[in-house]
Amino acid sequence: MADASPRTDISTDADTDDKNQQFDRSLSLPGVVSDSSDRSKDKTDQKSLRRLAQNREAARKSRLRKKAYVQQLESSRLKLTQLEQELQRARQQGVFISSSGDQAHSMSGNGAMQFDAEYARWLEEQNRQINELRAAVNSHASDTELRMIIDGILAHYDDIFRLKGIAAKADVFHLLSGMWKTPAERCFLWLGGFRSSEVLKLLANQLEPLTEQQVAGITNLQQSSQEAEDALSQGMDALQQSLAETLSTGSQNSSGSSGNVANYMGQMAMAMGKLGTLEGFIRQADNLRQQTLQQMHRILTTRQSARALLAIHDYFSRLRALSSLWLARPRD
Repeated sequence: MADASPRTDISTDADTDDKNQQFDRSLSLPGVVSDSSDRSKDKTDQKSLRRLAQNREAARKSRLRKKAYVQQLESSRLKLTQLEQELQRARQQGVFISSSGDQAHSMSGNGAMQFDAEYARWLEEQNRQINELRAAVNSHASDTELRMIIDGILAHYDDIFRLKGIAAKADVFHLLSGMWKTPAERCFLWLGGFRSSEVLKLLANQLEPLTEQQVAGITNLQQSSQEAEDALSQGMDALQQSLAETLSTGSQNSSGSSGNVANYMGQMAMAMGKLGTLEGFIRQADNLRQQTLQQMHRILTTRQSARALLAIHDYFSRLRALSSLWLARPRD
């Protein structure tokens, strides 16, 4: 009994120490949980701050991009306004500048550019001749003097038809597109120039009084011009249809085989041959215009021919003036 007591005391003390340690750990546990919660909140706050900072930076960059874009638009607008003003001044001085943004692409070699320069000089000389003719008409010059001026103007028209024939060989598409004309003139463009029948219609009311023979002659000339224009227009339509069929044939079977490559090259050669006929259409249309002017001069008297040439020139001058006003119009 005496030997057992000490061992019992020792066991009891050990159990008591274990309980005390468990109690201490239980007291310290809420502090650990509290520290973990605080760290979690800190991490959440840091993420929110980073997100806010990123949003502010993105907004700042967006504002800078928008400001730069607005400045770029304003600069482009100023450049466009300056270009239009220079274009208007150039046209007023009789210098032709193409308004097409694809001008450089449309000019093969120097043929089209050379024609534009020649046409500008031709137009300047025509203005001089017309002013001389107008002064002679207003001063009641003799028929002999008027006839000399009229012959010079008709010869000057022959020059532009000759220049167009040369330009058609260099770049027929430049003539057909009418980029050497002003925008308003291009609205009435037909095969690289004016319609003879339309010009005769414009002159009908400005040449009165006409004799019955003159009326019959002008009417027959207008009808023959209209028939020739219809025939040329039908030929152009047929050419376009034939060209479209040539280019579309076999397009669904295009592959890399040598046979298909040969077919493709054959199609292109055939299409090139058909495009070569465009030059002939331009030449025939100019011949029609040239013959119409000459026959009109033979039907009319000298003074009537002078009035007709003045009316034709004034009509195209108004179209050019209308183009200048259109290009210089205010834009909101």
